[in-house]
Amino acid sequence: MSQATNQSWGGRFSEPTDAFVARFTASVTFDQRLARQDIQGSIAHATMLARVGVLTDDERDAIINGLNEIQGEIERGEFNWSVPLEDVHMNIEARLTEKIGITGKKLHTGRSRNDQVATDIRLFMRDEIDVIEVELKRLREGMIELADREAETIMPGFTHLQTAQPVTFGHHILAWQEMLARDHERLLDCRKRVNVMPLGAAALAGTTYPIDRHVTAELLGFDRPSENSLDAVSDRDFAIEFTSFASILLMHLSRMSEELVLWTSAQFNFIDLPDRFCTGSSIMPQKKNPDVPELVRGKTGRVYGHLMSLLTLMKSQPLAYNKDNQEDKEPLFDAVDTVRDCLKAFADMVPAIEPKKVSMYEAARRGFSTATDLADYLVRKGVAFRDAHEIVGQSVAYGLKTEKDLSEMSLDELKQFSATIEQDVFEVLTLEGSVAARNHIGGTAPNQVRAAAQRAREALSALKAGA
Repeated sequence: MSQATNQSWGGRFSEPTDAFVARFTASVTFDQRLARQDIQGSIAHATMLARVGVLTDDERDAIINGLNEIQGEIERGEFNWSVPLEDVHMNIEARLTEKIGITGKKLHTGRSRNDQVATDIRLFMRDEIDVIEVELKRLREGMIELADREAETIMPGFTHLQTAQPVTFGHHILAWQEMLARDHERLLDCRKRVNVMPLGAAALAGTTYPIDRHVTAELLGFDRPSENSLDAVSDRDFAIEFTSFASILLMHLSRMSEELVLWTSAQFNFIDLPDRFCTGSSIMPQKKNPDVPELVRGKTGRVYGHLMSLLTLMKSQPLAYNKDNQEDKEPLFDAVDTVRDCLKAFADMVPAIEPKKVSMYEAARRGFSTATDLADYLVRKGVAFRDAHEIVGQSVAYGLKTEKDLSEMSLDELKQFSATIEQDVFEVLTLEGSVAARNHIGGTAPNQVRAAAQRAREALSALKAGA
């Protein structure tokens, strides 16, 4: 079974395309998502063509009015997408010609679907990056405020998921914020390379028409036109770069999710998540499951897969455009949607986290979290660090045997391990004394946490102002 050959390229062919091949090679089922950007690019292209004299003003106006009407049809759900027309570009062009006649066929002068789709994707990516950045800023703002609010809330810090030293909850949240700050920089840096215009590269070699690519770039808000026509139509490194950003971001969100899942468990009991971010069990009525962080953790692998798909897609392609590139859109679209949704979920959820301060404090008292403080105390008294390490190790062994934390031991008990220990040792063995002693930039002392939160707030504000 076969069907008519696509009129945009069928003149060279002696038989129609097989119906299955037409469906197999068509992309309109998913690239119709680029319709708004395709129309935006076409309006700019028609405007430029009129400015250089390739179109008349009347032809330009007919094209622009027709495209705006088509945009309305698409937004109202009235547009009839056709698989035989293959893609979003030909569907829109065919409808334009249907509406305004032969003038619609002049729109494609001086361009190819190769530079057209590359332009559409870049416009789409730029739009989506701006939306994603808003959610990323919102999440960072929520983290900064939560950290400031909980600057004195003590919790155990971990290495190897074993109690290491006491920190503050605010300090921990600011660690998350630092990860996101770097992700934010990566996103904005990626946007710079996205915002370069391929339009005018045509199929691969440029065009003989007297186009002005700087005019089109300005109309579309691009920083500049691309420098090389072969590269412009064929590479998708900007999409790979975005998906790389997305993978790193989701890796960070997944680490945060893992901690949130642990912290909400009965075994940790560190935080409470509002009910609206959790679900229950169909059989166990007591359950409150942290589904949002679990899903974010799970979606991370999905985005990793999209990055590998795009890298593999591009790795063996010769210059210039190849049909392989049709496969860039679905992984890219899903990566965009996943990142945006995960950030929105976190931006809504994180500021609503309620720390269980008593549970955190009691957990920090277990596991000899102030052992390093005792070693530092001994060093300040003149004991060599390696000797101090041995003394504290013996103290911990005694604590394990007697089921006493270091801060719960009497002075006489501590002095059996070193005569250097005096009454002032208890100032460093308290959790409050331990966190307060880390009083330097980057430390966990409450005043340092508040100062760090303020610096982060100012940096984010400057970023929002375009500084």
